Amino acid sequence: MESASDEIQERLIEGFRLRLEKNITVAPTLNHLAFIQPEEKEQIIQKLRSDGEICAARLLITVVLKKPHSEGWFRAFVDGLILGGSELAAKYLELNPPSPDVEEENDYCVKLIQILAPGLETMKTEEVCAECFSSEIITEDDKEKILAETRNKGSRSGASELLRRIVKRPPGWFSTFLDVLRKTEHKHLYELTGGSPECEPCEKSLNGEPAVETKEIRFTEEPQDDPTDLYASADMPESTDASNPGDLGAAAAATKSPEKAEITLWDYQMEVARPALEGKNIIICLPTGSGKTRVAVYVTKKHLDSRREEGKPGKVIILVNKIPLVEQHFTTEFSPYLKPKYKVERVSGDSQLKISFAKTVQRNDVLICTAQILENYLERANSGEDEGVKLSDLTLIIIDECHHTQKGGVYNHIMMRYLKQKHKNIRRKKEEKDPIPLPQILGLTASPGVGKANTMDKAVEHIMRICANLDASNIMTRSLGEDQKKLRKITMTAEDRKEDPFGDVIKTIMNAIHDHAKFSPTCDLGSQNYEQWAVQKERQAAKEENQIERVCAEYLRRYNEGLILSNTIRMCDALRCLNKFHEEQIKKKSSVDEEQNIQITDTERFLFKQFKDKKEMLEKLAKIPEYENDSLAKLKSKILQEFSTRQEARGIIFTKTRHSAITLSQWIQENPKFADIGVKPSHVIGGGDQSDVKPMTAAEQKDVLKKFKTGEVNLLVATTVAEEGLDIPACNFVIRYGLSTNEIAMIQAQGRGRAEDSSYTVVDVKNSGVAEKECVNEHREDMMNKAIKKIKTYSSDKYNEKIDEFQIQAIMEERVRQVKQKQKAIKDESPSAVKFSCRGCSENICSGEDINIIENMHRVNVTPQFKELFNLRENAALQERLLDYETNGVIACKICGQTWGSMMMYRGIECPCLHVKNFVVDIRGKKISNCTKWSDLPVRFSSFDYAEYAYQMAQSSDDEEAD
Repeated sequence: MESASDEIQERLIEGFRLRLEKNITVAPTLNHLAFIQPEEKEQIIQKLRSDGEICAARLLITVVLKKPHSEGWFRAFVDGLILGGSELAAKYLELNPPSPDVEEENDYCVKLIQILAPGLETMKTEEVCAECFSSEIITEDDKEKILAETRNKGSRSGASELLRRIVKRPPGWFSTFLDVLRKTEHKHLYELTGGSPECEPCEKSLNGEPAVETKEIRFTEEPQDDPTDLYASADMPESTDASNPGDLGAAAAATKSPEKAEITLWDYQMEVARPALEGKNIIICLPTGSGKTRVAVYVTKKHLDSRREEGKPGKVIILVNKIPLVEQHFTTEFSPYLKPKYKVERVSGDSQLKISFAKTVQRNDVLICTAQILENYLERANSGEDEGVKLSDLTLIIIDECHHTQKGGVYNHIMMRYLKQKHKNIRRKKEEKDPIPLPQILGLTASPGVGKANTMDKAVEHIMRICANLDASNIMTRSLGEDQKKLRKITMTAEDRKEDPFGDVIKTIMNAIHDHAKFSPTCDLGSQNYEQWAVQKERQAAKEENQIERVCAEYLRRYNEGLILSNTIRMCDALRCLNKFHEEQIKKKSSVDEEQNIQITDTERFLFKQFKDKKEMLEKLAKIPEYENDSLAKLKSKILQEFSTRQEARGIIFTKTRHSAITLSQWIQENPKFADIGVKPSHVIGGGDQSDVKPMTAAEQKDVLKKFKTGEVNLLVATTVAEEGLDIPACNFVIRYGLSTNEIAMIQAQGRGRAEDSSYTVVDVKNSGVAEKECVNEHREDMMNKAIKKIKTYSSDKYNEKIDEFQIQAIMEERVRQVKQKQKAIKDESPSAVKFSCRGCSENICSGEDINIIENMHRVNVTPQFKELFNLRENAALQERLLDYETNGVIACKICGQTWGSMMMYRGIECPCLHVKNFVVDIRGKKISNCTKWSDLPVRFSSFDYAEYAYQMAQSSDDEEAD
């Protein structure tokens, strides 16, 4: 039974918990705590390695408080603190803490050292360590650890260890430390920390601490539930760890008032930034989590500062390729460091700005936006429209994830404008005309990749073309030494099922459909190749108006997807997908109007019967665990291993499809074994509306990532949307489940495992070829690193010669493309030459003359005769308001039930909005069945005349009332 004294001592520890967490030096203290079990000590040491001193101290206190207590546990804990060099922590438990004034001043000195850490780490560590030991502000154990760190990782790392330890000493250490800096002739560091330039001992306050001028640096109150240890917490690496640098600056900014926020870079960050600070165009290539964005913020600030000093305006635009990145960069990076000195704003497709983009550019110093928005306004300026933006209006463009600056990409379109003007400027100089000003360019990437290269020369060429497209004078990388953190990489290969009766039933259905449609596919059922074959068959059959083959190919593609799902996730999930598809097909054939009979063909009846006959058997088989795929078993064992061997595990599972991400998350939530070890999953998928799965909004993504950051969620199941760019906190483990794309994606995914002792696991899935692709990607990554290294050996003349060559080639290719585009424009077909037929029943629907375009985006048919051809069905998933219009329901063919598009409400008028993928298009006898977007058609539809149509509707209404 717990004694009264035990309860008091527990409450005492809990009362001072935050102070103890900040002031315990864990490793030496642990050596003197015999009452803690060896396995618990191992967990605490593991926590120290992976998450830092504060988290380890938190776990240590939790273990100490665990019941039942051994005899004399409290005294043993206090003695352990004293013997382990944590005297200040012991003073709190001995009820002899510093007075409030002394405590406040000590906290101030700790924060000061934390902020000045990058400069202080340049000290002669061994000399300072010896003097600190002589002055008794570090212990024997401290000295040994500091010197060992210095020998193993260098002077800066040793200095970081020294600073980490002295700030935990009882008050009085700061003035002694200043005296040590003075004695060891570190005049610049002595002055940096508040000492007088004459290097005389500073004036002391009543408690023995130096009187520091508080006007220089102001601190804000820290949240009491979030103590900050900038030296050893999981939020900040040691100086030799590239896992998440730049957080020092963030933490420093958090302790200072906004207007005093300073940005501090690591040495390697400053090294890669240097050419940009000199005004040169460069690419910064650093691993994910190495602080590329922090470097960009620093370059932005210095750029604007220098422009302001010269009396010139500065205008910086940061371009991103994903909407969530706009808010992320604004909130966490650029705004905190640049406001209120500079005006910072963000614009994206989600923005609701009341003024135009051009006005927003004019009114702000820094703008973060999606690249397409800038491209749209550059085009407006080029075409002579008002409210456009010119490159000459900007002084610095930062391109995030700049490896996308390749053919066809929006980044490339923007940079092509830049390159054309650059070469025009060369001509203008020869003609003794003033050149048109162009902005400085800064590209950021974790990996430029090697494209389709299979030789070193091709890899070099790929990277050089990206450099040329960005007009980069250099590609700056961090020299990767022994200190570069290596992920533990594991490949788990799934064994083939001994029996797969569930898959066999699906294959039986598919073979019956093959016989019915007289198909003879040569690829394996359940493979990606089969899916491609089925898609091609459906398109060809639609073009030939062969509805038997078309509908069979569509069903075969869905059954193939079911096989892939059964090899990836549970059989019941695959069955649920197939069931949903069949319900949707039957619903299409259900008439909205009882008087209207929707046509059901013999083939469709055959297809419905095939599934209906086998459904019961599939349901029974899906409930037998022995038939589940081995990939899922491998994933299960890996998750259990990660969460059971780590005190606080945090991980990401990358998977291929949105459906598998959602389903895997549900599977984890439903499994009690995962809940027992504290697994809290959620999924993150993309925001585009290009699949059957409802997309995730930016707000929903942000909410999940926030929960992941706070620990409310500790396992993310994500599609590739989470690989690139999004700010995801350090993870202990990363799993790629049946997913392997290219070397860029692999490097991005590996970069998510930023915590110490992180692991990277590839789980193979049947027919995915993931293990082989991963090997290829490793080879390509090695090739990329060697190619960059080779480029860096080029002389300036050779490099510039190749850049000029690639730029001229790119400009010439662009001119050829434009000529072809103009020729294509000349051949633009008249809308009257275009006919649309239903993909489902081949009935002629309308002519291109019947179609109008709204906001240069939506193709609508508002003719009275068209309204007689479709039924309107409810679509609950699309009750989403957008700008001046909203989508209310689905429009579908009255004859066969084929979906045609959606009913759109535009300024109070119902407009049937067509999706071209649902039709076969006939242009002067040539049929097209593979259009997925309207821009693929060489047809210019007339704009929708809202006023004229509204007038006609009003007239019609008046006529009806008159009748």
